[in-house]
Amino acid sequence: MRFEQPLWLWLLVLVAALVAAYLIAQRRRTKYAVRFATLPMLEKVAPVRPGWRRHAPAAAFLAALTVLTIAIARPVADIRVPRERATVLVAMDISNSMAATDVAPNRFETAKQAAVEFVRDLPEKFNVGLVSFARTATVVSAPSTNHQATVDAINSLQLRDSTAIGDAVLTSLQAIRTIDPDDPPPSRIVLLSDGGNTAGSPVDDAAEAATQAGVPVSTIAYGTPEGTVNLEGRDIPVPADTEALKGLADATSGSFYEAENDEQLRDVYSDLQSSIGWTTEPREITNLVAGIALAAALLAALASLLWFSRLP
Repeated sequence: MRFEQPLWLWLLVLVAALVAAYLIAQRRRTKYAVRFATLPMLEKVAPVRPGWRRHAPAAAFLAALTVLTIAIARPVADIRVPRERATVLVAMDISNSMAATDVAPNRFETAKQAAVEFVRDLPEKFNVGLVSFARTATVVSAPSTNHQATVDAINSLQLRDSTAIGDAVLTSLQAIRTIDPDDPPPSRIVLLSDGGNTAGSPVDDAAEAATQAGVPVSTIAYGTPEGTVNLEGRDIPVPADTEALKGLADATSGSFYEAENDEQLRDVYSDLQSSIGWTTEPREITNLVAGIALAAALLAALASLLWFSRLP
């Protein structure tokens, strides 16, 4: 929390002085009672003592003054609020390695189902598009608020040869530029791959282009290290290149994830949906703090009236 007018916080010194004065007054009151009355007499005159209730109204009143002083200083806090607009490009690896069955029923089908859920859970006003990549990268569904078009495009994907991660990022950036060039919304690329870059542009070049465009690339390394795919009668290992994918995410201020099964992949997409759909903005919370101060003052008055038939 920070303050627009912090000089008003000096008033807290007066509140501290009131606290000190109250403590001194209570101490003098105790000494006076003991000096001018015997203890047996006190027990007969006031057999039931209010105990902590005697101090509760004063404490609530002092708390109200403290919070009110904070409100006068116009506090500002970082509040998590939903984004009103954004563009999300889902880039999916459709290379033959996605046929590996280390994730049941296979990597490809599970990845498609999780991506569909991710797209459906994004806010309706977000532009969402799909880029598939194998030997080349293709915009399968241009970014728009028609999320069902992207869902249909995901379900229609078919496997191909090779993996062009760099081209996937560059193609996604081209698609993002088509959305309101005069006032572009915040954008994010979410790229899932289970292999390394084997075709097209280098990943470093793609990372540099995304950085210059100010578009974070969040990457998902998908599959187990022991995953294999049978091609031409041979079992070929197909581990994800976690180092390259992490480097791409780090270079573009995106997030890097690893998912080795269906549940983990859904958790990744859920986390991405939460981070993309919301943003943190500074908001003045003077009204909220003033409301808390008023509630504390009312509580002090109510407690004093109920217990002692007087205002604090």
